[in-house]
Amino acid sequence: MKKILLLSDTHSYIDDDILKYVKQADEVWHAGDIGDLKVTDAIKRLKPLRAVYGNIDDAKARVEFPEHNRFFCEEVDVLMTHIGGYPGKYNIKVREMLYENPPRLFICGHSHILKVMPDKNLNLLHMNPGAVGKHGFQQVRTMLRFTIDSKKIENLEVIEFKK
Repeated sequence: MKKILLLSDTHSYIDDDILKYVKQADEVWHAGDIGDLKVTDAIKRLKPLRAVYGNIDDAKARVEFPEHNRFFCEEVDVLMTHIGGYPGKYNIKVREMLYENPPRLFICGHSHILKVMPDKNLNLLHMNPGAVGKHGFQQVRTMLRFTIDSKKIENLEVIEFKK
């Protein structure tokens, strides 16, 4: 079983409140718009990190992290990207990937809107953790944490911070 912390859209912001949750996870996944790499460096000092770059990320982030990251966690096939859309309105850059070979878990960021919803047509779970950084229109900063045990995605929890 793996305890996952999922965050996105830090926009160069990291603090002790976020790092407290990082320490409780087995792995941290960042769905892009990292901003300054001090964010991912701080996370990597504590836990294994999987990440993708986002549209605000510079050349250094794009060298260190891919645009799309596909991997297995336990027995769950995961696809993570920054600009992905959501069921019924997937971004054109990922639509073909999703329809040709759907993952079990599809993760994106970008919108700053927390969403967790099934895609019954593709038999996948879509997650967007919202934004945990202080830049953007969101009124509440959010992250997600959950467990993956074999093929099961369980114990989903929303973590909220005041802006």
